[in-house]
Amino acid sequence: MNVLVVNCGSSSLKYQLINSDTEEVLAKGICERIGIGGTLVYQKSGMDKEKKELDMPTHKQAIQFVLEALVNEKTGAIKDLSEINAVGHRVVHGGEKFASSVILTEEVLATIEECNELAPLHNPANLIGIRACQEIMPNVPMVGVFDTAFHQTMPQKAYMYGLPYEYYEKYKVRRYGFHGTSHSYVSKRVAELMGKPYDQLKIIVCHLGGGASVTAVDCGKSVDTSMGMTPLEGLIMGTRSGDVDPSILEFLAHKENMNIDEIMNMLNKKAGVAGLSGVSSDFRDIEAAADEGHERAILAQDAFVYRVVKYIGAYTAAMNGVDAIAFTAGVGENNDWMRRDVLAQFKYLGVEVDHSVNDGLRGEDKLISTADSKVACFCIATNEELAICRETVALV
Repeated sequence: MNVLVVNCGSSSLKYQLINSDTEEVLAKGICERIGIGGTLVYQKSGMDKEKKELDMPTHKQAIQFVLEALVNEKTGAIKDLSEINAVGHRVVHGGEKFASSVILTEEVLATIEECNELAPLHNPANLIGIRACQEIMPNVPMVGVFDTAFHQTMPQKAYMYGLPYEYYEKYKVRRYGFHGTSHSYVSKRVAELMGKPYDQLKIIVCHLGGGASVTAVDCGKSVDTSMGMTPLEGLIMGTRSGDVDPSILEFLAHKENMNIDEIMNMLNKKAGVAGLSGVSSDFRDIEAAADEGHERAILAQDAFVYRVVKYIGAYTAAMNGVDAIAFTAGVGENNDWMRRDVLAQFKYLGVEVDHSVNDGLRGEDKLISTADSKVACFCIATNEELAICRETVALV
């Protein structure tokens, strides 16, 4: 069957059409600047990428343009829309309501809407994309796949904060975690490459990109993860601060005369490696600057690596051991120096990196540790779209 995977942002819409039988990507692309103009990028498998400027006042128009591209006589991946058998939607926050993917009904959509305040930048956009697809393809089954669902197996001791319990009871203030679809896919891929049962392995997955998180997967279940109630907690990221002493916020509010909205904007959009380096939120720019001796760029790299090391160490302790460590996402897959520097701190665990494999490796599924390394280390190309496709097929 053919599954259309949709990842809808506030002004963008990423998509892939996947044949679930062969798991081949038939076509993929993105709509950008929705509501402020519009750009459609479309690429059929085996053909060059196409880019068109189109008027997209709403996500409905964006979806319509995507579907028209998919059935285009010359470059379309299918002949008729009836060949789309299901649509899988990425939904960022499912709160405690959803521990797995679900068929999207009106009741489910109302429940997702209740989670909007937990992810105000993401969930409303996800819902807009779902509604647009429903309107254009009313008879096609649709599935919601949640970033938070994989982490619903965390024990209470891991997800509760040291706050008055009433805030959990009243507002569900707790750790939820994100990137769940990626962590699930990568950890399963590691077990596959190791040729061992998924439910017998202790795996730490490092999803390192502009947004970054580390997850401890014990016998197939997420038992802890670095992001919290929102994606702001945890590692230093592209523009997000990660873990900070909450008292700093009060201190800066008084010193800089900032209100809570300004503080949160700074923590989410002006901090991280961008704020530390003063160069960029893009690790490629920071790497280039560091190579030229830029001291703050070097600091940003070192601080990022250090936080990853700390979380891996913590999760090794939490699981009482680790069988495999995996690196994925834009930075994890493409930065050999970062993998090398992180793993250099785990020689005490018996980690030995195979530099002949790791050096220069980008975006491939490879074992990057030596045969006698006591912990298997991997570079894994994450594939959230394929994971969403598989979840969709399993339900439909």
